[in-house]
Amino acid sequence: MQAYMSHFDKLVALPEGFTVVASTANSEYAGIAHQTKPIYGVQFHPELEHTPRGSEILKNFAVDISGARPNWVMEDFIQKEIIRIRHLVGDKAQVIGAVSGGVDSTVAAKLMKEAIGDRFHAILVDNGKHSSTIISAYRYTEFIVIGVMRLNECEQVKETLEKHLGINLTVADGAELFLGRLKGVTEPEKKRKIIGATFIDLFEKEALRLEKEAENTENAGPITWFLQGTLYPDLIESLSFKGPSATIKSHHNTGGLPEKMKLKLIEPLRELFKDEVREFGRQLGIHQDLVMRHPFPGPGIAIRIIGEVTPERVAIARAADNIFISMIKEAGIYNEMSQAYAAVDSNKAVGVQGDARVYGYIIILRAVKTLDFMSAEPYEFDFNLLKRISTRIINEVDGVARCTYDITSKPPGTIEMGS
Repeated sequence: MQAYMSHFDKLVALPEGFTVVASTANSEYAGIAHQTKPIYGVQFHPELEHTPRGSEILKNFAVDISGARPNWVMEDFIQKEIIRIRHLVGDKAQVIGAVSGGVDSTVAAKLMKEAIGDRFHAILVDNGKHSSTIISAYRYTEFIVIGVMRLNECEQVKETLEKHLGINLTVADGAELFLGRLKGVTEPEKKRKIIGATFIDLFEKEALRLEKEAENTENAGPITWFLQGTLYPDLIESLSFKGPSATIKSHHNTGGLPEKMKLKLIEPLRELFKDEVREFGRQLGIHQDLVMRHPFPGPGIAIRIIGEVTPERVAIARAADNIFISMIKEAGIYNEMSQAYAAVDSNKAVGVQGDARVYGYIIILRAVKTLDFMSAEPYEFDFNLLKRISTRIINEVDGVARCTYDITSKPPGTIEMGS
């Protein structure tokens, strides 16, 4: 049987009372079972798509051996979650929530709207001005303040949440604050912590303002809760257990939050996988185009820059990403992949423009296919399309010398470059 293993350690001795039921050339005890008790152990990943019969293994254990009943349905979950939210929040408290335009935060926001109505306030951090000519700013001595959202992202999110879903939306300007705090920072984990702390600083400031505005209205009440669209894979990658199991990385929705955050956290999607969230969104009446939209991280393009986050690199990443996504959509293959984006490597490579040697940034294109985002495979592009995408990016985005395509699976890689 094919199974996926990515551990750097292995079991070297069989525990007393156990027998071997699976082995590989490198792991003598890849699967073990107790001789008389219903106790089993595996050192591979039955939960990943890379293990073709992994779901069957988990079902056999959960249902046939443990006696669990497979009676979970989405309709019941939605109603139970609405009741749970109302009980948790109460009749007076207000909730603010972070939205990025991705499906996770949008579904979480729509659920909260259904549960408590206008006592929920979505907050979008607009990380800067948006301009189709923003790359030309490099030629001047002063940078335009550029943030870490995709091109036209703010306008699209506002239209979706306010016009189509009826959600109260506040747009908070955070461009200078984010870029100022990230200046000189290159280590990915430190960047994630700074991004998480900065978001919370902005949200708590907005919470005070919104609370004051609602004082003399029917929605008056303290803002005590903070909504996030955290999913189950985010939690798994952010958890650290005692013993040899290590934290893979702190996720921007989990490990990036400061411990002394004043608002209490509410995460209604924390037990769901991405495919379940999409179905959740459909049942809440969210349009199919939005339900199938590729994920976009809350911290934005900042986690798609390897190295220091600067206005120049953000603008390059934004422009390259816009070309990449638009060409994918024009080719009619956007929905064939689960996530796609362009990242920037802050190291520079040599190139040729005209008769001169130049040094420019390296663009890394990333596109994957996955069901649950726990594992992923690189999307297999038509090579001619990939060449056309590369040519456009190098020709149209100033400061770029090379364009590469990342074919790393997850695991061992992650889907995002810096998250």
